[in-house]
Amino acid sequence: MNTVFIPIETIDALRGSPLHPFVERYVALLKQQGYADGTAKLHIRLFVHLQRWLKARGYSDLDKLDELLFEAFLREYSIGRHSHLGAPMALRRFLGVLREAGVTRPAKMPSLPPARRLTDDYRCFLRDQRGCSVLTVGKYGQHVDRFLSQLFGIGPVDMRQITFANVIAFVEGTTSDHGQCFTKQVINAIRSFLRFLHYCGKLKSDWAGSVPRIACWQLAGLPKPLSPDAVLKILDSCDQTTIVGRRDHAILLLLARLGLRPGEIAAMKIDDIDWESARLTVRSNKGRGWARMPLPEDVGKAIARYLRTDRPSSPSRNVFVRIPAPHNPLATSRAVAARATAAMVRVGVKSARKGAHIFRHSLASDMLRQGASLDEIGRVLRHTNVRSTAIYAKVDINALRRLAVPMPGGER
Repeated sequence: MNTVFIPIETIDALRGSPLHPFVERYVALLKQQGYADGTAKLHIRLFVHLQRWLKARGYSDLDKLDELLFEAFLREYSIGRHSHLGAPMALRRFLGVLREAGVTRPAKMPSLPPARRLTDDYRCFLRDQRGCSVLTVGKYGQHVDRFLSQLFGIGPVDMRQITFANVIAFVEGTTSDHGQCFTKQVINAIRSFLRFLHYCGKLKSDWAGSVPRIACWQLAGLPKPLSPDAVLKILDSCDQTTIVGRRDHAILLLLARLGLRPGEIAAMKIDDIDWESARLTVRSNKGRGWARMPLPEDVGKAIARYLRTDRPSSPSRNVFVRIPAPHNPLATSRAVAARATAAMVRVGVKSARKGAHIFRHSLASDMLRQGASLDEIGRVLRHTNVRSTAIYAKVDINALRRLAVPMPGGER
């Protein structure tokens, strides 16, 4: 609190109270997470009102403090002229400081609905019995969560309601606005869950095989890349006069120049960059190890500028972090992909796909136009199966022309 200018009467109101030493810890935590001094002042005034409220009601022991008590305080506090929108979050964070110090009771674990407990058991089965990757466990668990919530909500689970008709209705309702790959993923998740229920004895028979598959042939589709001009337009759309714009420009360069997946960018650590040899260690988000890739000059300069002048101080070793406090890492692929989607919408690029994965297709198609072989493209994109790269042969029109069979009595 000594590093933040606080009126003396505010400090006097806290000094000597049981809250005082923990308010100091709280302010230190705010400073560590990058919050402004104005936020700290606002929260300290909140704790002054909390201290007075507790004293008026005879709460002298900190071990009585919990979520219910703070909710009661907020109901009265929000009526007065001192209320502010950040009060609930500030009190939750302050309660965390008290619990970390061991001066108040630990948080009560919320009682999970029966459907959620069943999904958690299924996730453990996938991880421990089937050896599935974190990505598969997350995706399948998400679909099953949605399926069970739709059937049972927070009520008890009745296996008699898991019928063929309900399964088909869920798949049709969930996938109506999505493509074949997403639909296939949902069906595979439900089939896997039904096998799990039979394995556990919750279903008498395994009727996962009765859930129809969809036609989703390998290499049946075509990549839908962006043109080089469109990619350049997206990169140039970042406002590099702002910190957020320079950070997002570095993220988009990693997508466009190296074809990284959003999850790989989210997982990137400062120690993964070897500046002397201009190489980058890429850790796969699909549980397939890691790879070393060259770091192009423009990508390296963008990341170096961001790290040197723009990245907020953070205890995290992740390269990319939130600019507003708290400066937590962009730890999920969704957070990174959102930057790409926002850039495409900002410049009005028309594309059949809006996600970050389109940059991988665009990079591969551009390499193909410049004469790269499929093997070279596969190495850049870090494909483990040659079939993943083979789809780009279908967009190599010049090579395909040489394979065209002459029409009888006509031109090729």
